[in-house]
Amino acid sequence: MKTIGIRVSPSTVTFAIYDATADEFVNVDEIRIPAAFDTPESLKYVRSHLLDVMREYGVQRAGIRVTEPSAQNMNIRRVELEGVIQESFASSELEAYYIGHVSSIMSRLKLTRTQFKPIVDGTIDPGIDDWQTMNKEQREAMLCAKGA
Repeated sequence: MKTIGIRVSPSTVTFAIYDATADEFVNVDEIRIPAAFDTPESLKYVRSHLLDVMREYGVQRAGIRVTEPSAQNMNIRRVELEGVIQESFASSELEAYYIGHVSSIMSRLKLTRTQFKPIVDGTIDPGIDDWQTMNKEQREAMLCAKGA
């Protein structure tokens, strides 16, 4: 079974494709949103590309790391992108998907809060190849994919 994990930033959607059967990551990549696009074009661009990626890899389950509800500095563009991704999940042929706050991702991976942050920061290696070379967004996308 193939899963996808997603972590959004205001100008990039980082995704990780995980093959749960083989217990390996097939791809970790980004959808970079052209700076010239206004909001509606950006949302359409992300939705279209994401659906293409899910079809290409035959993704069956998905997870997205979303902004925490208690975030002090909520980025509206990131929230809009997260929303269109959730809509893409709902209108796709996925078997299941989840919306992941830190607590739900930790629960799915059977991690404690004290384990989660160092893993995301890269100070603890969870046994995933090239973990130290990944950035925070890639790590969160990979954890979301494993939790799906």
